Amino acid sequence: MTTVARRRLLLASICAVAVSTIYAAQPVLARIGDDLGVPEADLGWIVTAGQLGYLIGLVLLVPLGDMFDRRVLVAGHLFLAAGGVLLAAVADRLWLLLSALALVGLLAVVVQTAVAYAADLSSPTERGRALGVVTSGVILGILGSRVLAGGLAALWGWRSVYLALAVLLLALAYLALRLLPTDLRTERPTYGQVLFSLGRLFHEGLFLSRGLIAFFLFASFGTLWSGLALPLAAEPWNLNTAQIGLFGIAGLAGALGAARAGRRADSGRAHRVTGAALVLLAVSWAATGQVTWSLWAVVVGVVALDFAVQAVHVSNQHLLTTAHPGRTSSVIGGYMIFYSLGSALGATATTAVYSTYGWTGSSVLGGAFALGALIVWGVERRIAAGDRRDVAV
Repeated sequence: MTTVARRRLLLASICAVAVSTIYAAQPVLARIGDDLGVPEADLGWIVTAGQLGYLIGLVLLVPLGDMFDRRVLVAGHLFLAAGGVLLAAVADRLWLLLSALALVGLLAVVVQTAVAYAADLSSPTERGRALGVVTSGVILGILGSRVLAGGLAALWGWRSVYLALAVLLLALAYLALRLLPTDLRTERPTYGQVLFSLGRLFHEGLFLSRGLIAFFLFASFGTLWSGLALPLAAEPWNLNTAQIGLFGIAGLAGALGAARAGRRADSGRAHRVTGAALVLLAVSWAATGQVTWSLWAVVVGVVALDFAVQAVHVSNQHLLTTAHPGRTSSVIGGYMIFYSLGSALGATATTAVYSTYGWTGSSVLGGAFALGALIVWGVERRIAAGDRRDVAV
């Protein structure tokens, strides 16, 4: 394996483990509630705490990647995150667990620092491929953590999940210091300059359009993965948590297959990839909507949805990092704010819609989010075509 391939694999692993620290609680919420005496109505705060910390970190910590040596920054975040998950593993009160998970979420934004680092370490012709590999680690962590956390909790209890994450985070911090190159950038803006630059991004057309696409994209993603367990656990299937977790494997197959989207982005086809993938995303909901009579249809829909999400996500980041090569951390951090808000909307809306309209209503909701992203893409392409005509005139 070449040095470049090892670095990409390491950064992908960092993304997978770091994002797992946020999502690992979802399959073991009931066990945590029983152990700490948390009412069912309050269990949602355990997931929300990490998400809130993550959102704050996107604004306050990710821009640091444009200021400091990313190698040291990545290792430092991983080390501190290990302390956070250890605190979660020994927490005997809800407030202590929530505090620990908020800290872990804050530091989990090392994912975005790693993605920006991967983009900067790559040549322009290899950037999309690098982003495809590294961001596959994100999807691997989101979906794989559900399967692994459920298995560990069944064997040794929910605390073992966080102990295992602590070991992995410490190992990755060591490997980051050993294997990643020193960041040799000479331009080091101040924190104020970086935050001001981040604010200016929200006035740029490409950033806003790709951010809105990400918002609808991950709202659709959140609708599926935060709501699918409900119909699977109900009649006629009555699946248990371990069986439901296996659907994450289907999602992994789709997400990892989409790593090829990065190569297409390198060849200048990022816009086309986005449009085709968003059409696939919308169509996938026709399959996942059949959950009451066919599990195979659900598997096909899950694979298609996660393939589409990953393809669009890689294309978005390729376009943004190419347009802003001098501030990749800031642009990815700002972009991921849309991601977080969309994920939160999908997760909240799907359970509310399901309680009234069942999974058919949730499927319509997920499809509507996909169409919203497709509309934004269409408007973006029309504006770009108009600009090209103006230049020609």
